[in-house]
Amino acid sequence: MEPGSFTKPPKTWRNWLIGNPLQTADAPNQTIGKLIGLAVFASDALSSTAYATQEILMILAYAGASALTYVFPISLAIVTLMVIVSISYEQTIHAYPGGGGAYIVARDNLGELPAQTAGAALLTDYILTVAVSISSGVAQITSAFPVLFPFRVEIAVGMVLFVMLINLRGVKESGTAFAIPTYFFVITMFITVGVGFFKYLTGTLGTVVNPPAFETAGLLTAVTPFLLLHAFSSGTSALTGIEAISNGITAFKEPRSKNAGITLIWMSSILATLFLGISFLVSPIHAVPSESETVISQLARTVFDGQGPLYLALISGTAVILIMAANTAFADFPRLSALHAGDGFLPRQMTFRGSRLVYSRGIITLAAVSSMLIIIFQASVTRLIPLYAIGVFLSFSLSQAGMALRWWKSGHLKDGEQIVEPGSIVTHDEKWLGKLFINGFGSLCTFVVMVVFGITKFKDGAWIIIILIPVLVTIFFSIHHHYKNLAKKLSLQNYHSTTIKRHRVIVLIAGVHRGSLAALSYARTLSEDVTSVHVSTDPVESKKVKEKWELYGEGTRLVILDSPYRLLVEPVMDYISKLLEMRQPNEIVTVVVPQFVPKHWWENFLHNQTALMLRMGFIFKPGLVIIEVPYQV
Repeated sequence: MEPGSFTKPPKTWRNWLIGNPLQTADAPNQTIGKLIGLAVFASDALSSTAYATQEILMILAYAGASALTYVFPISLAIVTLMVIVSISYEQTIHAYPGGGGAYIVARDNLGELPAQTAGAALLTDYILTVAVSISSGVAQITSAFPVLFPFRVEIAVGMVLFVMLINLRGVKESGTAFAIPTYFFVITMFITVGVGFFKYLTGTLGTVVNPPAFETAGLLTAVTPFLLLHAFSSGTSALTGIEAISNGITAFKEPRSKNAGITLIWMSSILATLFLGISFLVSPIHAVPSESETVISQLARTVFDGQGPLYLALISGTAVILIMAANTAFADFPRLSALHAGDGFLPRQMTFRGSRLVYSRGIITLAAVSSMLIIIFQASVTRLIPLYAIGVFLSFSLSQAGMALRWWKSGHLKDGEQIVEPGSIVTHDEKWLGKLFINGFGSLCTFVVMVVFGITKFKDGAWIIIILIPVLVTIFFSIHHHYKNLAKKLSLQNYHSTTIKRHRVIVLIAGVHRGSLAALSYARTLSEDVTSVHVSTDPVESKKVKEKWELYGEGTRLVILDSPYRLLVEPVMDYISKLLEMRQPNEIVTVVVPQFVPKHWWENFLHNQTALMLRMGFIFKPGLVIIEVPYQV
């Protein structure tokens, strides 16, 4: 056993906040089953039932109240697309049991550029998922309690931080914490839709009492194909989150692919049923799209004859599931960013697991960026939705296109042949033609929807995402280029070691005291060629330094740099630069800097941080080594 293998991290305030650290060996015990998996990965998709129908109505309202009857036919078209995408991703889950979804599929089958495009689209989508779902959850709360409407941004940011904190505690704990609210929402929503249909069939379903003001800006005279496409693209927000399970397969217990696939089927069935039920019922109750009161609130008031216990149960359940929908993004964003980082397209730090075996840096990054979006767009769902679906449908298209190509390769292999790819192993599949058709048709459908969404929502803000994704891809490749260049420079291929023939040491001293003498003593162990340097900003003080150095400097030469403009760092930089210009081959220069370390951290503010500034200035100079010698005071 290696020394230090039993060393435990010290207890800090973080133990109380996010829990005690977990050992790496505990990772297999942090996996989840189907019931918990539905809560972790399906909350995003299920929560879209709370706002997808409303977003369709928001667009149809521009043609007047008569156009609202188109909401159910549009919802049927969206559910058809949902079925196609779900079947496609169910195939992806079994083909790529290691997870990664669109990113891994595109990387293995389409190449790096499509893979990074899919990754950028998904990462953007996860950020927007947090912003949209949290904002929508807060909208449910403010519908029931209008007095809180002015504080919606503060409440939303607070909710983001809360979900972040829960996720920092680990996947298993966050899933357990969110399982009960998820199933509470599903049950209350089914009760609402069920009671609504019962009253509709028995002729006792009324209309919305005291509906909010009909909000529309400039009515159109007729329903146009463009308007219907616009409404369809808004409603496709119901599909966001379907890909989440394929990205997080590794979080499931064995057999991973089977459990993940069953969970996907459960999720899609629940989502389609609730979405169609709500879209059907909003027409007979004459629900009105409004920012001040959600369609779900109007439906619940009508079905339950007022704001009674069942109404409050549904609103609270809806608010909680919308806030929890962010949990899906918090589960997948860190995993996907870790995959990017592992391939060298994001900072390597994103691959490190925190004390609770989660990718802490990814979780914190997601919380910070989504909070910024909530503040910028004032927690408005309608303003955020146009940014939302382009990224996810782009990733849908690339994922299904990659899967279609995979089945093509599979169909042209003979029995016993295989292609080993980074994400999976391709073997011959007798059903390759049918699977190719499913994925190819799915890719075509989602690509058409993406184009429609981009055109119809371009002026509403979709142009931001259309520009942002290429910018992110460019950043990814710039990071990758840096890592490749660094690896090339660090490579031992054709490397020949050099022998240091001369070692010149420079000791920087501000005064003659125990700290500077400790640095001098250390410097003398490195080389006999030691020079002490002092910057003179006060002739009287410099004279004292020179006199004390003659007593305590142990015969080491002292160079005093005159600084009439009272500069400290610049004269030293000029002096070192001249030494480096005269440096002989195989000669190295080491700068030793005394560093005072006060007993209390706040005492650092009482001292000049000269050592830090010198280090930042020296670190980019080749042939120079900087050493800090701490002196505790």
